[in-house]
Amino acid sequence: MIYDDRACELGEGPLWHPIREQLFWFDILNRTLHSQMQSWGFSGLVSAAGWIDRDSLLVASETGLIRFDLTTGTEHPVAAVGTAATRSNDGRADRQGGFWFGTMGKKAEKGAGGIWRWYRGEIRQLFKDVTIPNAICFAPDGRAAHFADTATGRVCKVALDAQGWPVGEPEVWLDLARAGLNPDGAVIDAEGRFWNAQWGAGRVAAYAPDGTLVQTVETPGAPQSSCPAFGGAELTTLYVTTALENMDAAARAKHPASGQVFAFAGVAKGLPEPQVIT
Repeated sequence: MIYDDRACELGEGPLWHPIREQLFWFDILNRTLHSQMQSWGFSGLVSAAGWIDRDSLLVASETGLIRFDLTTGTEHPVAAVGTAATRSNDGRADRQGGFWFGTMGKKAEKGAGGIWRWYRGEIRQLFKDVTIPNAICFAPDGRAAHFADTATGRVCKVALDAQGWPVGEPEVWLDLARAGLNPDGAVIDAEGRFWNAQWGAGRVAAYAPDGTLVQTVETPGAPQSSCPAFGGAELTTLYVTTALENMDAAARAKHPASGQVFAFAGVAKGLPEPQVIT
């Protein structure tokens, strides 16, 4: 069940690279990208990535987007976004080859962040006044996107055009605030189900396309589940990052798996993460 026992202060952004058949994930607060085989340190906070080719990732950082070379460990600036008071958070490639990512205040200041998209050389802010951007993921046919502001407990859905840009205004698709749940990272599987890590609840919950809860997967010993991803040879393993952030010594002793990465085989079948087109 534990895939990797290195404890992340704030684990996030798991990515299964379909060419390398390798899982990557981030420890945001320790400025680190991990894989099971090695780790890379960064000059700033890093949180999410999409794959460009076998050896290159597009990485969301506190200053914007960078192209990162896995073989040399070098960073190349791609697009500048945000201020000294903000950092990146959740992010994922869309079906059209673009890359969405969120920004937020480093102290989660209300409305300090937004959601951005990089597409074929263009960077554009899609939504503003976001506090904690999360749950960025895309329908299997690429015609809709989901995202959440964890501070509100609401997951929104917005239609996309053929190039992957939003059409019209987002609508609240899933209101988790009523249940006291905090939507964090999310991914959509091959059947269109929305798998959402729920911070503080120690679980990933799956919802049908109509918003009905259909399944839950617990992360025992790790209440701060942060983001899921499907991977493995058949894309049937659910990986889940977790976090230690804001846990005191007593909480860390009580929840010894916090910050580690979980793996659950045979839960559902995912979709390959799309290649980012640069």
